[in-house]
Amino acid sequence: MDAPHISKKVLGFFRWIVRGYFRRHFRAVRTSDAARFTRLQNGPLIVYANHSSWWDPMVCVLLAGRLMPGRSHYAPMDAAALARYGILKRVGIFGVDTHSVRGAARFMRTGLDLLASGGVLWVTPQGRFADARERPLVFKPGLAALAARAPAGCTVLPLAIEYVFWDERLPEALLQFGEPVIVDGSSAEEVECRLEAALLETMETLKRKSMGRDPRAFEVLQSGRVGAGGFYELGQRLVARLRGRRYQPEHTAAPLVEQEERG
Repeated sequence: MDAPHISKKVLGFFRWIVRGYFRRHFRAVRTSDAARFTRLQNGPLIVYANHSSWWDPMVCVLLAGRLMPGRSHYAPMDAAALARYGILKRVGIFGVDTHSVRGAARFMRTGLDLLASGGVLWVTPQGRFADARERPLVFKPGLAALAARAPAGCTVLPLAIEYVFWDERLPEALLQFGEPVIVDGSSAEEVECRLEAALLETMETLKRKSMGRDPRAFEVLQSGRVGAGGFYELGQRLVARLRGRRYQPEHTAAPLVEQEERG
């Protein structure tokens, strides 16, 4: 198998770093319909997502560590980029030459081996950064070809990702899982049409929830910072204490209603 060996110690440290990143840079990471992911504890699984930001791989690392820590998780990355970050090979990232037939063959071979061994494969099939509102969705051919040849019973799960500003200084990371796609005996062309349609529907669902700006449509996966920060927040805290009031860091008049944070 061409896939890298995962170091549990390095992976644990990397997941800790990722959680800290989200705590510092986001108000919260919120998920919707996460049970569609968490119930898939067995069998071949591919999670595929839209790709709008540098944060997307970090989102996948956070989801894997929080919601499915008992399985091994892998993801492809451009081989030239991976050469600059060798440590990623020890957390499940494998290099792929995206510009050659040989690279495509390696992706196919490695992906099939990983799925057969019980691993979870995370893929961003657009192959480039694309705005979450961009239509139509255009996928590179690798995902559909892999899914069409995957072991029997392989589940392919769409994940929509958006980063939005609501009422606070820091943004929200919003995640929506779609209905799983079961691939059994379909051609690559049929599979690609089904996967594009499933991700598009998931992204449209997330768009409506994002525009609704209602945190009750989500569960909090990871809480982050709230409040204005800096000297302004320090002054507000001092004023609240002098007046004998509890300091409320949220910008809104009433704190956002949130469900209990996972893990």
